[in-house]
Amino acid sequence: MFAIAVSGVFVLLSQWQFGRSTQSEVPVNPATETAQSLTGTLQPGDFFHGSVADQMVTAEGTYDPAKQVLIPGRLHNGKPGFWVVTAFAVNGAPVLSGAGASPQTWIPVARGWVADPADAPEPPSGIVELTGRLLPSEAPVPETAPEPGRATAVSVAELINYWDVSSYPGFITATAEVSAGTDLSAQAIDSDLKPLRIGPQPPAQQVNWLNLFYSLEWVVFAGFALFIWWRLVKDDYRRDLEDQYDDGGGTDGEHGHLPAQTPPEQTQQKVQP
Repeated sequence: MFAIAVSGVFVLLSQWQFGRSTQSEVPVNPATETAQSLTGTLQPGDFFHGSVADQMVTAEGTYDPAKQVLIPGRLHNGKPGFWVVTAFAVNGAPVLSGAGASPQTWIPVARGWVADPADAPEPPSGIVELTGRLLPSEAPVPETAPEPGRATAVSVAELINYWDVSSYPGFITATAEVSAGTDLSAQAIDSDLKPLRIGPQPPAQQVNWLNLFYSLEWVVFAGFALFIWWRLVKDDYRRDLEDQYDDGGGTDGEHGHLPAQTPPEQTQQKVQP
């Protein structure tokens, strides 16, 4: 019984090690929750680097109410609706050069979610101190012609064609929009515009091969403990049979006992003269 209990403990240890081998790693960049300046984090006209994804950023600038679109098919608490995305002119941002470049550099801002397009409010006016999470551009939905005032996705490539502006290669989901000292964002004001509340993406789950090896090792230990138990039981059983045979109490092999030996005189043949 002791060997069986030990093997059970080994199996439990194997399960524990296996669970640890597939646990998510700690995010390598917890500083993403500390807001940094957008102009110092990402450059317009550059590639969107994965190292800046999910970074909380701040920027100062102005919204253009004429450059606002709705993104359909977005869920909020399981209910379908629309994202409200507005162009934001970033003060102090580098200005791109070349054909088609605009005098200002813009970035799309997902300001919130609405259930009905009629509920989409105009953005705050004047100088706005924006805080939000920086995300990479989405891919446009192919072979889809959106209605006027709508877009298929928060795709920078699609939006700059609608707005005819130069843009950063990503977008921001707003968490604060401070104008004249008052936060007018969806998180601060209870209205039909609901906050998006997009958190950082969870880190990729990776296999810890050392813990996986340990889990397999515990299984081997459990098997070895069961083998030792079986061997002890077998040896004890054979000793009992040998004791019975020495006492003359052996039976036939059908029931696992040692067969009685045939007396030597019965096996000898008589020699004919």
